[in-house]
Order: sequence, then C-alpha cells, then structure tokens
Amino acid sequence: MARIEKRDNAPKKVDDGIDKTLVQVNRITKVVKGGRNLRFSALVVAGDRKGRVGIGIGKSAETSVAIEKATNSAKKNLVNISLVGTTIPHEVVGVFETTKVILMPAKEGKGVIAGGPVRTVVELAGIKDIVTKLYGSNNKINCVKATINGLKKLKSNEEVARLRGISVDKL
Repeated sequence: MARIEKRDNAPKKVDDGIDKTLVQVNRITKVVKGGRNLRFSALVVAGDRKGRVGIGIGKSAETSVAIEKATNSAKKNLVNISLVGTTIPHEVVGVFETTKVILMPAKEGKGVIAGGPVRTVVELAGIKDIVTKLYGSNNKINCVKATINGLKKLKSNEEVARLRGISVDKL
C-alpha cells in the first residue's frame, strides 16, 4: 500500500511588521447597455509605526479582492518620513487637489490631534504627538494623499545641514 504524505501547500502568513487599516470602500456603478455593472474601490493605509507609511487603492468586482489589491499597493508605496522623538521636526503643509492639511509638531504627551483619515495616516507613520488642521475638501482619498504629501516634505536637521553645506551645530 502506498503511503500518502500530507503536504502543506497553503500560503504561510509572514509577519512583516506592517499594520494595515482600511479607510474606505466605495461602491461604483457603471451603467451599460445591458444594465448596471457593480464594482468596488478600496482605500488602505499601511505603516510600520516607525517612520514608514504608504497608501494604496484597489478596484475589483468583489470587496475582498479590492481590499487585497489596495493592501499590496500600499505595501509597495511605503515612504520614509523624518521623525524627532514622537513628533515631526517642523510645521509643514500638504496639498492634494482642493484639500490642504497643516501638520504641526506638538510637545511630548499632547497626543494625536487629528480627525478621520489624517489620524489613520499619522498613527500608522508612528507619530504620537502632532496637531493637524484640515482645510478644503474632506474627501477621504484626498485627505490621505494630502497628508502623505505633507509627510514627504519633512526634512531632518541633518538633511537641512547637508543641503546648506554647514554642520548641524550651526543650525
């Protein structure tokens, strides 16, 4: 009698240290000659809470597939941001379309003072003390993209000193 070996071919979950948060799922209906086509769009923010954060958008006929696509896209689009302790090094303004997000550093212990999608991005980036203000459109996709735009503009003291050609002591 032949011996049957059990093989485990199931994909193994790899813990990569990246947290993911689903921000929004949109239902999209396209009217065609034969009726309506229903699809879904998902917005996911991913970050390691240590200074790396990314966003992804996925579209599909099923919500679970759209979320999976968005998660993979967010992991591929991770960007590094400059942090000083638990806050950001300086005030910065992020803009996307008609949305404007002002990100201001806060003293240690103040906490995250931000609303909705901006809070999600900031927390997944690893910022624990920050004050934000949102102007213009409060569309979730635009808010997330404006926040990422602002975080990309952050520069550490070392970067500024290197660009100016001086030592960090003189800043």
